[in-house]
Amino acid sequence: MLSEAKDNALMSLQNRLPALLSDAIAWATMVAADVALRGVKLDAARFADAQTVGVHQPEHIRILIVDHMPQPPGAELQAAASQTGLLGPAMVGLTLGYAVLIRRGHRSRRLLSHEFRHVFQYEQAGSIAIFLPQYLASLVCHGYWNCPFEQDARLYEVANP
Repeated sequence: MLSEAKDNALMSLQNRLPALLSDAIAWATMVAADVALRGVKLDAARFADAQTVGVHQPEHIRILIVDHMPQPPGAELQAAASQTGLLGPAMVGLTLGYAVLIRRGHRSRRLLSHEFRHVFQYEQAGSIAIFLPQYLASLVCHGYWNCPFEQDARLYEVANP
């Protein structure tokens, strides 16, 4: 019964996703712009890590340490983000274009290299507006752990020194 309810919820989210995308993209773009202003540039070691995982323009990356991940506006978008696992309580890193948000106390080389691989994925797509719909559709279809974008990022995690 629980599995059936979960399947129904995912099907519902798949149906609602197209209507939520423009708000999700607008929110992600706004957060990325804020991080571009308030975040810090990479030091030489993290710059090298970003290059190692494939990032073409690591000079654009900014990191912002946050007490909690920002939440999108609106109950429906918040519910969708939580349901996909994107912004759940266990989330410690989030990448939106060149913006990398890390929850305070969780900064590590492994997490940063994982998030840098997501930067690479955004670069490959060309923009937040192109990448985010692909990523969210993949989350809905495969779940967070099995999402191909997440599997790829895990392959490029650099062990902590």
